[in-house]
Amino acid sequence: MGRYVIRRLLQMIPVFIGATLLIFLMVNVMGDPIAGLCGERQCDPATEARLRQEFGLDKPVWQQYLTYMGHVFSGDFGTAFNGQKVIDLMASAFPVTIRLTIVAIVFEIIIGIAFGVVTGLRRGRPVDTSVLLLTLVVIAVPTFVTGLLAQLVFGVNWRLIRPSVSPAAPLDELILPGLVLASVSLAYVTRLTRTSIAENARSDYVRTAVAKGLPRHRVITRHLLRNSLIPVVTFIGTDIGALMGGAIVTERIFNIHGVGFQLYQGILRQNTQTVVGFVTVLVIVFLVANLLVDLLYAVLDPRIRYA
Repeated sequence: MGRYVIRRLLQMIPVFIGATLLIFLMVNVMGDPIAGLCGERQCDPATEARLRQEFGLDKPVWQQYLTYMGHVFSGDFGTAFNGQKVIDLMASAFPVTIRLTIVAIVFEIIIGIAFGVVTGLRRGRPVDTSVLLLTLVVIAVPTFVTGLLAQLVFGVNWRLIRPSVSPAAPLDELILPGLVLASVSLAYVTRLTRTSIAENARSDYVRTAVAKGLPRHRVITRHLLRNSLIPVVTFIGTDIGALMGGAIVTERIFNIHGVGFQLYQGILRQNTQTVVGFVTVLVIVFLVANLLVDLLYAVLDPRIRYA
């Protein structure tokens, strides 16, 4: 196991470098950030030259990338064009988005797996058809439509929640935004769990456990569910990074000042330091989540061993 973890960590290095390089190049072709700093009026040549030198934009792109990565490894993610440190923006944004992501993941695990188990064990029955139709509708409706409807119904009409989340973003105010953020992924988890449960229910080891006279709940929890969760864990693990990076729409709707909000502001203002810094951290989150998912395979299925 130890050698496998070391090998995976070494494999992450070229992936991390390649992903950050690609992001850096893509962000740098979005437009001229100096033009965004000057607004509608064009900067005079002297001011433009000074700004380019101050932010290192007068150097070739490859040299900018090497300089940036050298600073990243020392814990310096640069300075935004408004003079604020990117690391300070991260310190205020990431805790909010992490809480929002935790709420979304909890909904995925509890509701998604529960619905998937129920429909998988009752495949072809009315409850199965109803849940399949419901999940199909959830997948088909865009997140911004779901978020606006939830905000209108629960926040404006029924007044059960605040229409927008307060700056502190406490956990209780993130329940509805977390459900909106998790809605599409929750539907996929339900359908994936249902399919996996239905397939494994016909396996030999399940029939053997039933033939031995084991209680039904033990057959489902100890044998059927444990093996059926492997593809579900894979999806949820890769979905962690996607939820954190894809929360732009949800955070905009509920006025949550998290990672999505900062990314939106950075893209809108062509602030390369902010965008690249936040996405770099999201790449690390995605890589670590994938490593943890691979290690969980051995926990769920004892037949899996890592050399």
